[in-house]
Amino acid sequence: MRVLLVEDDALLGDGVRAGLKLGGCTVDWVRDGEAARLALLDHAYQACVLDLGLPKRGGLAVLKELRERGNQLPVLILTARDSSADKIAGLDAGADDYLTKPFDLPELQARLRALLRRAGGTATPTLEHAGVVLDPASKRVTRDGEAVSLSAREYTLLLDLLRHRNHIRTRAQLEESLYSWGEETGSNTVEVYIHHLRKKLGADFIRTVRGLGYQLGDPA
Repeated sequence: MRVLLVEDDALLGDGVRAGLKLGGCTVDWVRDGEAARLALLDHAYQACVLDLGLPKRGGLAVLKELRERGNQLPVLILTARDSSADKIAGLDAGADDYLTKPFDLPELQARLRALLRRAGGTATPTLEHAGVVLDPASKRVTRDGEAVSLSAREYTLLLDLLRHRNHIRTRAQLEESLYSWGEETGSNTVEVYIHHLRKKLGADFIRTVRGLGYQLGDPA
């Protein structure tokens, strides 16, 4: 899951970014509202964690512009503003959830997972395909009931493919899900991780769509 984190507090932002990355997210972090606006225009995200009190452009303005463009990206407001009026204003502006500081990181992670389930039209916490089951809460992956050990990037790639199981994912889209800004990627990075997943989950689990990208194979 690629997340845009919009937080101007350096210490808090660094901690949230580190925590979300440990939870399997790829995180792009910006520190003002104008940078957030541009990031949302130029990149595809699965969720946004948005502070309200931001330099250059307030969080509510960023959110309202996003919704005016018809973008339904799940947005979780994370702010110290805890009055009922602030919560109502945030939710009415188009936020999907509202969490006040101080907060517990596991709760933030759980709320993001819930937002993604709702965005995907499913209430079930696990993702399944062809005998492979992934539980985002525990990050546990099994194949036919047997635990499968995956690296962090293998897990992230599998999660992306499962969440888009009915779509072909291009190499560029998969790279977007694997790497934050500034991280270098090798010319065949995606292919390497696809190869590793096929060895662990079955040669037919991921199929190559020539000239387009990758997609999960048809269930047996």
